[in-house]
Amino acid sequence: MELTGNLVVRSGSPPSVNPMNLLRTVPCCFLLLQKLAFAADPPEPKFRGVTIDDHIQIGYGVAVADVDGDGSPDVLLADKKQYVWYRNPGAAAAADGAAWKKFLIAENLTEKDNVCLAAQDLDGDGKCEVAVGAEWNPADTEKSGAVFYLIPPADRTQKWGPVKFPSVEPTTHRMRWIRDGRDSLLLVTPLHGRGNKNGEGAPVKVLAYRKPADVRSEWPAELVDESMHMTHNFLIPAAARGAGECQVLIGGREGLRRAKRDTGVWKSEPVPSIVAPAGIGEIRDGRSLLASVEPMHGNRCVAYYTASDGLKRTVLTDKLTEGHALACADLVGAGSDQIVVGWRGNPQKPQPVGIKVFTLLDTRGEKWRESSIDDNEMGCEDLVVADLNADGKPDVVASGRSSHNVKIYLNETGK
Repeated sequence: MELTGNLVVRSGSPPSVNPMNLLRTVPCCFLLLQKLAFAADPPEPKFRGVTIDDHIQIGYGVAVADVDGDGSPDVLLADKKQYVWYRNPGAAAAADGAAWKKFLIAENLTEKDNVCLAAQDLDGDGKCEVAVGAEWNPADTEKSGAVFYLIPPADRTQKWGPVKFPSVEPTTHRMRWIRDGRDSLLLVTPLHGRGNKNGEGAPVKVLAYRKPADVRSEWPAELVDESMHMTHNFLIPAAARGAGECQVLIGGREGLRRAKRDTGVWKSEPVPSIVAPAGIGEIRDGRSLLASVEPMHGNRCVAYYTASDGLKRTVLTDKLTEGHALACADLVGAGSDQIVVGWRGNPQKPQPVGIKVFTLLDTRGEKWRESSIDDNEMGCEDLVVADLNADGKPDVVASGRSSHNVKIYLNETGK
């Protein structure tokens, strides 16, 4: 398997190719490499929700990767005090929630909560490597934050051994793996800068840790960016991965920035074509588009796409309550990507929660259809898209904060 954007595809199946050039040749950072042509509207998305765990505490982050090397993508979860994984029972049993057996990776690594994880096969052995972030306390911008690399035992169903990074920035919040030639880097973004108060003061230091041959030794750190005062999420663009570039798009209070490693040095610049008046919380890329949740923990899901008269920004909905999860993939076989967004709600002001998908219906990017994947059963903290049952259709995996559950949504959309 290989990881492509938000979609895990099996070897031999076509990846979701991202045509965005990301500022290499055009100032608006998008190239539309194919014309979308709809003979008819794409089919309405249809998903079967399957609960694989209804006893989690918070479900801060979810990931999909092959943990045990059996060729099937498993589900990993960063819960309040535990990191766990759920073994994929195979295509025939994927719809049986009880068949997804749960295994503990690590627990109680720090006094405060866990918050994030990154899982990806880095050495090509068919089994993922895992790094995690913990000691989550956004109010403490001096001493909070922790990063660990987890060493797997021979039997990966047993507990893994943590290697703690000796020095990290406070308020560790998000992390992802990225390739730099033959090397693997762990990109880590804090929420705040050191000593930052209410988003003011020192900027956030986004760091990249280079994986050493001996993972128990020091992980050298590189400064990726220090221009924003609050960051929330970031992505490794599919177009950059396809071109072998070490590049990242970072969303935060000041909008969107692009950082690229060139001749051994990271250089960062704003993306002026993306105008997010109140900042960006979530950011994901798809074919011919970027999607965002605005602002941080915001009420708006926004699409940025290219049309014949230039880049356009479309607010798909402004009805989210704490939008907190986002993905792009072709769920319905339209030849273009849809936008999947989840929101977690506000416990002080109970309102419906759930997951929606927005489907583009025309070649101009002006007409979108809104559909529901989950209606008020998933207080969505995080989600990813992956083919879990080997039928060639992207499925959805989500973790719920207020709903305390992990669900998979198997794609049963017709042709």
